[in-house]
Amino acid sequence: MCPSTPITTSAADPVVVRITGRVRPDDVPRLCAELTAKLGARPDTEAVCDARELTRADLTAVDAVARLHLTARRLGCELRLRDAPAELGALLHLVGLGALARPARPD
Repeated sequence: MCPSTPITTSAADPVVVRITGRVRPDDVPRLCAELTAKLGARPDTEAVCDARELTRADLTAVDAVARLHLTARRLGCELRLRDAPAELGALLHLVGLGALARPARPD
């Protein structure tokens, strides 16, 4: 990208929170705070949880996705997963949260 070209964000662009590496329990509040901060100025925006760099799908990752979903709903948004590993989708289904495994629309 040329340095003189401004980066613009339209209202249609989703807010993205990335889950990277292995999620630890103390990461979950930070992720929710990040989502809250990003959505605060952009109500009625789609929220996306990008999980392409998640290295371990476990119950802590499920907890993170569930809490991000609740945070987004509380702020009037839908949360969608992007590039979630199949293992995460399987765990979400196993614990009864399969609806959270709906993929995000492609960019």
